[in-house]
Amino acid sequence: MSSLPFRLIDAWSAPPSNAAGAYGAMVDLCCARPERRLPETPRRRAKLAELDPHLHCSVIGTCLITGELRRLVARFAPIDRERASDLEVHHEAVKLAMDGAAGAKALHKALDTRYEGAIKRLQPVRDVDTLLARWEDALKSGEVPGAYWAVMTHPDTTIEMRQRAFGDVHMLSHLVGAANRADVRRLQALEAENSSLKDKIDRQQQRLKEMSAEREQMTRQLSEQVLRRSAHGEHEAAALAAATERFETLTAELTARDQALAHHTGRREAAERQLEALHEVAQQTEARLRQALALVDSLQAELHAMEEVVDGRLWGAEGAGQAHPPVWHGKRVAYVGGRPKSSQTIKALAEAAGAELIVHDGGIEDRKGLLTAMLPGADLVVFPVDCIDHDSMSTLKRVCERHGIAYHPLRSASAASFAALLASLGEPGPQPSPQPPASRFCLRHG
Repeated sequence: MSSLPFRLIDAWSAPPSNAAGAYGAMVDLCCARPERRLPETPRRRAKLAELDPHLHCSVIGTCLITGELRRLVARFAPIDRERASDLEVHHEAVKLAMDGAAGAKALHKALDTRYEGAIKRLQPVRDVDTLLARWEDALKSGEVPGAYWAVMTHPDTTIEMRQRAFGDVHMLSHLVGAANRADVRRLQALEAENSSLKDKIDRQQQRLKEMSAEREQMTRQLSEQVLRRSAHGEHEAAALAAATERFETLTAELTARDQALAHHTGRREAAERQLEALHEVAQQTEARLRQALALVDSLQAELHAMEEVVDGRLWGAEGAGQAHPPVWHGKRVAYVGGRPKSSQTIKALAEAAGAELIVHDGGIEDRKGLLTAMLPGADLVVFPVDCIDHDSMSTLKRVCERHGIAYHPLRSASAASFAALLASLGEPGPQPSPQPPASRFCLRHG
């Protein structure tokens, strides 16, 4: 800071109201004083609670493993450590980070302890360009969690840098599908190799049994020959030596077979352990695939709805003269969250369907106190799950359940998601039942 934000007025800088000679003496006295310097602001890293609330979800989900998160969250939130789902634990951790209390401090300390090395490596960086280069190196090497936490809390990071890191972490999820397909192909190859090794070991074990029986039979024969020919001189001694040599040869072969059997047994056990690990990976892959298919279905429904809007097939799109569907006509719809750019399009779609749309941004510019007063007057509440903070979502769910108002979460804040909801609720046939009326007992006033 090179200049003061206000003007200092003291005995050295303020000119007197008397004669000019006194003013000149005062100026000399001011010039004789040493230059004052403002203390420099200490350079420090950002706290977890100081980050944008929209970043808490990605930081906690990327940088902390589920087991560690369970142990930590159970100390500050009223959840069952053993029975709570991973989503509930994650949700409570995000709430703790937003509160900025002891839970947020514990999460920050756990992250600093876990990624102390990554923080120290980025500590000497003083400019955003170098910080961006270090972040790109971390993406290439796969050391994303530690670098993500260090970049988000770095003293010299910027909003644009945090947005860049957030976008890169989001796009990494799209690479999971390709990696999972490679794991499936590898699993199939290992299963084939394991089956081949089992067949080979079975054949070797059968051969070893035959050799063992052959050796026992030969041992008996040699013993009988020794007993019969022990009195016949050198001829019998030579035969005995040959038999002994044959016996030693078979013993050496059997030892070599035992060693080979132990080697293949170890390989088979290692292959079985690897197969079990790949089975677990395959199950995780199948779960991700189901999630991806569900997302594809949602996107197809949104695309179909937007095509109807563009083609004029959605009700109300061809003009005000078209009759509105009874599902939406005269209804008051509350839209909480979202983005300002898409809110105008969403409002136009609602009005075309014959409904009145009231919008609340969830507390970014509108006061959160207006939310609880606005919701009881609505017939339906809609909110995008990707553009609303956890606190506002919890508040509207609680108010809707209390007043028996149906609410619908949208996949995203886009106009396509809202158009898909219009189409699904406006189709003939059984409509989705509203939320069941909750108790009239108020959690705050009793």
